[in-house]
Amino acid sequence: MAIREPVISHVDRAVSAPPRSPGRRRKWGPGFDDGLMGVALLAGPANVIMELARPGVGYGVMESRVESGRADRHPIKRARTTFTYLAVATRGSDEQKKAYRRAVNKSHAQVYSTEDSPVQYNAFDKDLQLWVAACLYKGGVDIARVFIGDMDDDTADRHYRDSMALATTLQVPADMWPADRAAFDRYWQESLDKVHIDDTIREYLYPFAVSRLRGVRFPGQQALERFNLLITTGFLPQRFREEMRLEWNADKQRQFDRLMSRIRFVNNLTPRFIREFPFNLLLRDLDWRIRTGRPLV
Repeated sequence: MAIREPVISHVDRAVSAPPRSPGRRRKWGPGFDDGLMGVALLAGPANVIMELARPGVGYGVMESRVESGRADRHPIKRARTTFTYLAVATRGSDEQKKAYRRAVNKSHAQVYSTEDSPVQYNAFDKDLQLWVAACLYKGGVDIARVFIGDMDDDTADRHYRDSMALATTLQVPADMWPADRAAFDRYWQESLDKVHIDDTIREYLYPFAVSRLRGVRFPGQQALERFNLLITTGFLPQRFREEMRLEWNADKQRQFDRLMSRIRFVNNLTPRFIREFPFNLLLRDLDWRIRTGRPLV
């Protein structure tokens, strides 16, 4: 599809950028993002694309020997694993983090390139793990800007410090996490030079972009996929849209903004325990799995 002139939106703003409307900026207390957990699922497919846009991550996931973790074959299980990781990294106890790290390490031990792989990769590569954590943090900021608005500096700095756990819950040492939001922006821009989605990975990722379940067909599927594609593309920074060859223009940006406005209105009226779903249940599920000896990932 033809790529038109890029449209600057919230997803292309630096995380340390000053607020667009300083007078409307609010100070948020601890747990400001609790009400964003449910709507964060909307940006999930976009975040998968961002993570896998680094060839080492993309081919590592696509060629994974861990059958149960294959997102293309077991999307619901993979989603549970990913969302549980987010819940553990941001709200889990030390015991939960240790247990989940051991389980993830066991799976990652089977993920490494072979001589037949187009690129070299290893799931224990700290640079690739840092990239995945950075994508998760960036996606969280984008969600907050859509559904809350700009954070005040104190909230943004606290959220950034807390987000380091997204990296350290894996094998990334704390000193690899950029020192502050400005340093993160420099890291992000430098990392974009390493982003590349080839035809193989693009074909693998497109079903994620439209939230297509493998082997499932139903009436109205094309309309639903167009709807999902609008949301996914809206949460992708322009560089990733271009790599995926997804069209974006001013009309699509307006459609996306109107849709997010409606979802934001409904989300604000929804009871908190629903807004926190499914993250409010995942830590309980994790404790149950630990207690009963069931697989964690």
